[in-house]
Amino acid sequence: MDEKRLLAGLVEPAGERRSGPSSTFRRRLRLRVGYIAALCIIGLTVCAFLQPKPLMEVSNWSPMATKEEVAMSKTPIIALEPAKGAARPVHASRRLVPLEAHIMSKCPDAVDCLRDLVLPTMQQVYDKVNFTLSFIGRPTGDGGVECMHGPAECMGNILELCAHKLNPDPKIYLGFTMCISRDYEHIPDRELIEGCALEHAVDFEALNECATRDDGQYAMNLLRDSVQHTKAVGVTKSCTVRVDNEVYCIRDNGEWTNCPAGPGVHDLIIKIEKLSRQN
Repeated sequence: MDEKRLLAGLVEPAGERRSGPSSTFRRRLRLRVGYIAALCIIGLTVCAFLQPKPLMEVSNWSPMATKEEVAMSKTPIIALEPAKGAARPVHASRRLVPLEAHIMSKCPDAVDCLRDLVLPTMQQVYDKVNFTLSFIGRPTGDGGVECMHGPAECMGNILELCAHKLNPDPKIYLGFTMCISRDYEHIPDRELIEGCALEHAVDFEALNECATRDDGQYAMNLLRDSVQHTKAVGVTKSCTVRVDNEVYCIRDNGEWTNCPAGPGVHDLIIKIEKLSRQN
């Protein structure tokens, strides 16, 4: 074919040139666009069928986990779907790790300990621990208890124990304890106790009944049992935090002591998570 005739199909003579492209040019342009679109669709279809792994992952990563634990925790979605007819695996239940704080209700170290270590930890591992709040004092020969900061502290201890007895959920009784501890100098003033009870959904009348039942003997027995337990495990300082029945850290005279792993929330959470996976 003559070169001039080939070009004539794409470019009109100068004298008859129109402002827009010829119909032949537009037709060929549409064909080329169609070919390109078809190739794109075919390519995407092939990629979808040949994808070797699922595009998404489900991760049970904890914000406090190590990099190694993060990598191990990622599971492809396809692995979560059992084959037809296959029995579902039975997951071994994790044990609850004993976590205990030994305090005195009118002790400033207890406030720091609860605020800076215990509460932030409980927010992360609430479902992995068996939490106990125990008290420090000295049992007396007449069946009573002496408290370092006097009878007012004994009453504060009793009110916190009663809150626990009435509301076993740590979110309630630990919240109530933290509330009155922030204003520990005014424990056990009625206005403080009633206000914190209202704030944390603790029945104030039931709390008062617990503290005064049997002329106060019922509540004193609660306190005495708690104090004797603290003495039996060798704890003498407020606040002492124990994990898995061993001393983890102590807050005393405004300083953290006896904390081999440090007083950080991160390290305590990691320790609890590791212990919870052990049978």
